Amino acid sequence: MDFALSPNAADHLGRLQAFMDEQIYPAEPTYHEQRLEAAERGSGLHAEHAFPPVMEELKVEARKRGLWNLFLPDADDPAHGLKVHEYAPMAELTGWSPHLAPQAINCSAPDTGNMEVLHLFGSQQQKERWLQPLLDGEIRSAFAMTEPDVASSDAANISISIVRDGDHYVINGKKWWISGAADPRCAFFILMGKTDPSASAYRQQSMIIVPTDTPGVDIVRALPVYGFQHQEGHCEISFTDVRVPVSNLVGEEGGGFMIAQARLGPGRIHHCMRAIGSAERALKLMCERATSRIAFGRTLAEQGTVQDDIARSRMEIDQARLYVMQTAWKIDTYGVKAARTDIAGIKVVVPNMALAVIDRAVQVHGGAGVTDVTPLAEMWAGTRTLRIADGPDAVHVRSVARAELAPYLPKK
Repeated sequence: MDFALSPNAADHLGRLQAFMDEQIYPAEPTYHEQRLEAAERGSGLHAEHAFPPVMEELKVEARKRGLWNLFLPDADDPAHGLKVHEYAPMAELTGWSPHLAPQAINCSAPDTGNMEVLHLFGSQQQKERWLQPLLDGEIRSAFAMTEPDVASSDAANISISIVRDGDHYVINGKKWWISGAADPRCAFFILMGKTDPSASAYRQQSMIIVPTDTPGVDIVRALPVYGFQHQEGHCEISFTDVRVPVSNLVGEEGGGFMIAQARLGPGRIHHCMRAIGSAERALKLMCERATSRIAFGRTLAEQGTVQDDIARSRMEIDQARLYVMQTAWKIDTYGVKAARTDIAGIKVVVPNMALAVIDRAVQVHGGAGVTDVTPLAEMWAGTRTLRIADGPDAVHVRSVARAELAPYLPKK
């Protein structure tokens, strides 16, 4: 395995590091101030989730620097030509400032996954109407899969109904934890629902584009994450007799489960590397605190237990990074299907590692670690959701176990 970056990728990484240092980190206080001011001035859903103007300034600057849509595979974007394992270190770097950096360079979930879906499975009309504005950063989107009344970790449980009625589909049901739906720029959802309850378990579901302003779409509320409201929001949405044209179907009827599986491969690399970036920032904060805080006549860095926390954090971060880079290399070399067990594995290992590192940093900071004096509390809350989002730990552990046991079991 060779994780070396090409000269082109190394150049991008260097320019991204400069962008983080010169633009992103200095903009963090402004971002939070603008969000607070918008919430105090306005009312309703979009006040608390208003788009901070500083983000548009960052996006303009990112495009000037050639830091735009870096997540696109090399075959799809000749302007960058990055492989998955080459983009991975860049995703890690953006994880140091997860609310600003990914969005500033137009590499923010769920848009990245939706762009991949539309690129791979969308019609020419869908690409022109929805994909191109996403690529240009003019709009945002959401992916509507999870439902409140079923265990959505099993995609076969998805129950929202999509019924054909002439030249339209009619959608009825509820979704929740739909990330990005509260953002005023969110123009559409890619919704996964059930078109044929009588088909085999994994041919019942389809995906369809639903513009957010379609009559019958009601964003009920934005759900807090351990008390935090993210700018893009994680929403509960009801769909009541929502009519969309048949031309909004993505791919074919019954192809929803297959599309969902294709969507989650490279995206999990991105999520995991961003989580590693958050862990690295937490370790940096922990070291800075440990070397500056005095307790019992000496710095915390001189205390054996704190040294142990720092050492374990470094070792665990590096181990997790190697696992993710191996997975990215497999995707580049053999394809997503060949790497699916590794993809399941990193989805368990990395969030648990990042949570442990952030928690140690919280402990070293004491009371400052659980409030907004540091970014640690919000980092912990966001990272904790990764043990559930895109499938809970238990589902991925089962997948790894099945793959490991397969050679030892009787052939069916």
